[in-house]
Amino acid sequence: MPKDHAAAGAPLVSVEGLDVTFGAGADATRALRDVSLRIMPGESLGLVGESGSGKSTLAKALVGINPVSAGRIVIAGEQVGMRRRGTRADRTLLQLIPQDPYSSLSPRRTAGQAIAEALDPQRADVRRQRETIIEWLERVELDAGAVDKYPYEFSGGQRQRIAIARALCIRPRLVIADEITSALDLSVQAEVLRLLATLRAELDLTMLFISHNLAVVRHVSDRVAVLFQGELVEEGDVEQVFRAPRAEYTRSLLDSVPGRPGFRLRDDRAVDHSKGTP
Repeated sequence: MPKDHAAAGAPLVSVEGLDVTFGAGADATRALRDVSLRIMPGESLGLVGESGSGKSTLAKALVGINPVSAGRIVIAGEQVGMRRRGTRADRTLLQLIPQDPYSSLSPRRTAGQAIAEALDPQRADVRRQRETIIEWLERVELDAGAVDKYPYEFSGGQRQRIAIARALCIRPRLVIADEITSALDLSVQAEVLRLLATLRAELDLTMLFISHNLAVVRHVSDRVAVLFQGELVEEGDVEQVFRAPRAEYTRSLLDSVPGRPGFRLRDDRAVDHSKGTP
């Protein structure tokens, strides 16, 4: 069953009246328009919409890459843009798991070095941190031998596991997963989602899960927010929205899913579809 996040108190993430505009004058493009949403502690919020709807723009605004034109973002009581970038407090506030497992890891650094730099960017030392690094590699179901291997020695799914370990090893308050399974084939995708569900339960993760794949979002999210052309058109409990959507755009998204109603991931071997165990 989904958690009762209403009883959890204040939201961990609060987005209020957010606008993001690129360019100026006649060339200005308003990528996000008056977006407001919240994420409660321990909750997974799925963010869906077509390409160009503003999903990645919102993610980059949350991490402080995209400047905010209007409104504000507050994470754990701190307003984005008001804190020092690059400090440990900043890094433990939120971490991004990127989309592409092929470009997100440096080809010149081993898996161990990638995680060591996340643990301590100023004094990354694989030998000193080896025990902790191996612990995190094993958490993402890679063996200890992976610590000394380079990205080219791993499959795409294994690289994404390393990216997950790198993001989670400093125990961030918020994890942003941006289309993290889109570059993987279905069987590997299902394995990564199963792993993410396990880690979420073990670490009590708060997560913004961004995807265009509605079946994936349904299995990893407690609530869902739907973006269309930079506007938030629907938000609510994931089962409520998917079974009885209010917005016409949400209905059109759901109608485009093969096998709807009751759509599900197609690799049933690797994902438990009972609610609460994605």
